[in-house]
Amino acid sequence: MDFVSIDFETANEKRNSPCAIGVVVANEQGIVDEFYSLINPLMEFKSFNTYIHGITESDVEDAPTFAELWPTLHKYLDNNIVIAHNASFDMSVVRQTLDRFDLRYPELEYLCTASISKRVWPDLMSHKLNTLAAHHNIVFEHHHALEDAKVAAKVLLKAIEEYESDSLEMFLQKCMISKGRIFERGYVPPKSKSFKRSSKIRIF
Repeated sequence: MDFVSIDFETANEKRNSPCAIGVVVANEQGIVDEFYSLINPLMEFKSFNTYIHGITESDVEDAPTFAELWPTLHKYLDNNIVIAHNASFDMSVVRQTLDRFDLRYPELEYLCTASISKRVWPDLMSHKLNTLAAHHNIVFEHHHALEDAKVAAKVLLKAIEEYESDSLEMFLQKCMISKGRIFERGYVPPKSKSFKRSSKIRIF
């Protein structure tokens, strides 16, 4: 059960302005590999974004561009199961930045840990990443791309454990969630089917 967890920070409100990426490779034993890099977005930073993540234009002045990083990132993402917290954001960063640089899409399946956490822990006051981290006693630096990717990976592992599943596929079957998919110039989002919470212990 290998999967890849990713998180992006952006320079401004545009999804094609990534300025940092964190990548974590994990399996049922935990995190087995990680990668982090600043990214030069080749566009201006907005003060709001810098306030959130603390990254400035001077920080990325000598950083690689997304196009320069893509061969490395492609190896992590292509033909893998990729997760992210609020995955619609991170996957749109991938797609829109690939479009910007006219790069070929990877083939991958993906899941959203925000949606998964709502299914697994519906009684929490919120399902933000910092709330989930606090719930599971995970200490981290919020809005640092690698730290956020690590927490998303740990949240998924906690969810699989909660559903007493031996594999990711069994977990998805039990909680009735289907994977999304990215393919060349297209995507299909993950979907959750309605079910009663008690059914989690009855579906095998």
